[in-house]
Amino acid sequence: MIDADGCPVVNITVKASLENNIRCILLCDTSHIFNIDGIETITVSKGADSADFRLVNLVEDGDLAITQDYGLAAMCLAKNAIVINQDGMRYTDENISGLLSIRHVNKKIRSSGGRVKGNEKRTKKQNDNFYETLSLIIKKNK
Repeated sequence: MIDADGCPVVNITVKASLENNIRCILLCDTSHIFNIDGIETITVSKGADSADFRLVNLVEDGDLAITQDYGLAAMCLAKNAIVINQDGMRYTDENISGLLSIRHVNKKIRSSGGRVKGNEKRTKKQNDNFYETLSLIIKKNK
């Protein structure tokens, strides 16, 4: 399952799922449109975290979820899903608390008028790292 709103690795994931004959579900809100043959797309109404909540309600033990949202990752981990981000980093019970803490601190900085450095331009290396992690997970769970 892919948290597809703003996800830079949708095409990579779709390609890998089609090549390996694995079910792939894209979840997005109405501000994004996906129409990919062989791929299920669930479009939810626009709203704060509506796609995230739908994904966490659908994910099951052992499913793979792809998201860059730490909060969603934590909820998926609680349901025993395998969760990775767009750079191929695997979320685990060991690292999620620290990531959520960083998110909280950054939110406090922004809400007090401060600025937090954003992401740099996406690189081929990030896509390669993601594909490598995805491929390993697919092979391990076939």
